[in-house]
Amino acid sequence: MVSRRIIPALDIQEGRVVKCVRFLNPRDAGDPVDLARLYDAEGADEIVFLDITASHEKRGIILDVARRVAEEVFIPFTVGGGIRTVEEMREILKTGADKIFINSSAVRTPDLIGEGADRFGSQCIVVAIDGKLRPDGWYEVYVNGGRTPTGLDAVHWAEEVARRGAGEILLTSMDADGTQAGYELTLTRRVADTVPIPVIASGGAGTLQHIYEGVTTGGAEAALVASLIHYQIHSIREMKTYLRDHGVPVRL
Repeated sequence: MVSRRIIPALDIQEGRVVKCVRFLNPRDAGDPVDLARLYDAEGADEIVFLDITASHEKRGIILDVARRVAEEVFIPFTVGGGIRTVEEMREILKTGADKIFINSSAVRTPDLIGEGADRFGSQCIVVAIDGKLRPDGWYEVYVNGGRTPTGLDAVHWAEEVARRGAGEILLTSMDADGTQAGYELTLTRRVADTVPIPVIASGGAGTLQHIYEGVTTGGAEAALVASLIHYQIHSIREMKTYLRDHGVPVRL
C-alpha cells in the first residue's frame, strides 16, 4: 500500500503566510521561509506554496519568495498561483520547485495541462480544484481564489484534467476550508474513485481523526494541512504517528 503523505500548505499574501476561512478573512500565520524550514525538519513529505491572490490580481507568482523557500527545504515542493503559460511554469521550476500547480488557468486554457505535461512530465503538473456544494447535490468549480463560479462539475472536471495529463489533483472544499470541521469526504471520495491519479484532500482538517478519515474514507493519497500546524495544534510527527497507529502506512 502506498504511504500516505502529510503536506503543509503555505498560502502567501504580500510575502506572509496567511490562513483563511472559506477563502475569506486571511489571518497572519508567519514567515514562509521560517515555516518551510520548520515543517521540513518536522518530517513533512512535501510542501505546497500558493500565492493566493495572484490569479485574482492578474499578476505572476512572487518568484523571489518561492526561490527563498525552495532553498530552505529538501523535500518535494509545489508552487502555484497566477501561472498562465508553459514559460511561467519553467520559471517556477527554475526556482527549485519540484512541481507546479494550476487552477484558474487550467479552466480557462485546458490545453495548458497537456502542454505542461509534455514539456516537464505529468509528475510536475498538479491541477488544483476548488469545489463548492450546490443545493442540488453537485460540486461546482470556482476560480480566481474562490471568487468566480464556472458552471463546471468538480468530479467531471477532475476526470478531464486527469485525461489531459495532470499527475495529481489538489482538491479543496470551499465549504470546509479553514473550518477545522473535517474534510468534505463525499467530494473527496467521488473524485478519488473517478480518477486514476493521486488526490490530495484539502480544506477542513481540525483533528488527527480528520486526517485519518481523509486518507481512508475519503480515499485521498495525501492530506493537506494548514491551521493544525500553523497554530501548533498538532505536529506533523503526531499526525504521522496517529496514522501509523491506526494502520495507515506513512514515512516516519
